Amino acid sequence: MKNVKEQQRAYAERLLTALREELVEREVTAVLVVAEDGRPGLDVTDSRFRTRRVFVHVAFCWFYWGDLEGERVTCLRRAVAVERIEQAVRDGWHEGEQGELSMDLSRIFDAYRA
Repeated sequence: MKNVKEQQRAYAERLLTALREELVEREVTAVLVVAEDGRPGLDVTDSRFRTRRVFVHVAFCWFYWGDLEGERVTCLRRAVAVERIEQAVRDGWHEGEQGELSMDLSRIFDAYRA
């Protein structure tokens, strides 16, 4: 039996593969990759030939490509996600480094244990 991390990784890969297929149909360049830390992601190229990596936040069911507001969309409505990402690609990714969306869920769990 697979452990939880392996199951989450496989789920994220399935979500990203389906997202990639729909983006490619819309002539958006998207390549499935594995980040240095082992997370699956999509390298998506914008209208200015800049690349951002789209990841899946499994706990919150988000596709995300940065840490700014508007740089995430639900995985639960893939058609909406495809439209939002396609629009971001047409507009061009924001200038600067890609932020990392991170949340320490253990702190939330600890607060409820007290």
